[in-house]
Amino acid sequence: MVRELVVATKNKKKLKEIKEILSDLNFKITSLEDYSKPPRIIENGLTFKDNAIKKAIKIARFTKKLTLGEDSGLCVDALGGKPGVYSSRFSGDRGRPRAELPEEVPSLTGRGRNARGSVRAQLGSTKDKSDQKNNLKVLKLLGEKPLSQRKANYICAAALADEKGLLGVVEGKCSGLIGFKEQGSHGFGYDPLFIIPKYKKTFAQLGEKIKHKLSHRYHALKKVKKIIQKRLFRNILRNTV
Repeated sequence: MVRELVVATKNKKKLKEIKEILSDLNFKITSLEDYSKPPRIIENGLTFKDNAIKKAIKIARFTKKLTLGEDSGLCVDALGGKPGVYSSRFSGDRGRPRAELPEEVPSLTGRGRNARGSVRAQLGSTKDKSDQKNNLKVLKLLGEKPLSQRKANYICAAALADEKGLLGVVEGKCSGLIGFKEQGSHGFGYDPLFIIPKYKKTFAQLGEKIKHKLSHRYHALKKVKKIIQKRLFRNILRNTV
């Protein structure tokens, strides 16, 4: 019998990462792209966990299968935790409650070392236009702050549910620094800006092989694996009694 895990996403890049990290589970991993007319999910939670739980429960009820809901993003200390739950749409106001709209972004000015170069030079490696805009906004807001004041965390919340309800929710974190320009061509999102101090390189420079052993998503999904394994063990015990 082939076991299936539905990932409540249409994001192909995110799905690819999840499949690679969970490759040793021996599950058939599918997504919303594999289902006709899945319900719309409005990500209006105040936390990553809120959104992850909402995705998992709603899609599990729809598919009647084991479902993984995941929400993740970047939290920059100097920006008061922003972009946070708005990470994927940080550069736009679409779908966001008015009271939580970001402050107006200051223009990129200054003649110092860190502000040198055009916007095009700073955003040279990201192919996705929305990723480019989001990265540019973070760079603008941080301005010429020194590296010591550019601390950030990547956060990932992952929830597991079946048709009966929530099975568990976990969180993973990866700490790093925000660079002064994009570097590297791997990954997506804020990866070209997110520097891992140990390697002095961004996730986009390090590539998937290293990223998938360090990332926020790796740490969260490692915990998800334990929930799945416990569930499988309980089912085996139930069937042998």
